[in-house]
Amino acid sequence: MFSRSGEQCVARFNAQEAQVLRQCVAELAALLSDAPSRDDPAVERLFPDVYPEDPVETEEFRRFTEEDLRSAKLEQAKTVLSDLLEAGGEVRLGEPEADVWLRALTDVRLALGTRLGIADDTDIEEELDEAVLKDPTSPRVGQISVYAYLSFLQESLVDALTT
Repeated sequence: MFSRSGEQCVARFNAQEAQVLRQCVAELAALLSDAPSRDDPAVERLFPDVYPEDPVETEEFRRFTEEDLRSAKLEQAKTVLSDLLEAGGEVRLGEPEADVWLRALTDVRLALGTRLGIADDTDIEEELDEAVLKDPTSPRVGQISVYAYLSFLQESLVDALTT
């Protein structure tokens, strides 16, 4: 999707791709907008405990950093939403903007992957094949497909940044 054009990373999104990406990013923004519940596994994945063996230190660290981190993640999501029109079209990102997109895509993938039970070692193609075999019309098939799309998009942006 993304490729390098001079100093910019460029991608062209059709309307359907733009809608899917905008919906995913908007859902992330909604998750981050209110005080996120620590009981939500996606929130826990986005804001992991820094000192898992020391709850007091973890809470102290969280007290000083979490609001700023949440605000930064929300601003990154808003940037993607403002850069990407609902109808799709071309997106041109300089390196700073591409970094913002990468962080937002990472957060979206972390939240969605957590909800889907996807681990670092999960074979997405195998997971999708299993879901299709169980029920090709299930919401899980669509959700895994979206996760795979986001992974491909993120990988193409990384490749464009490093070439």
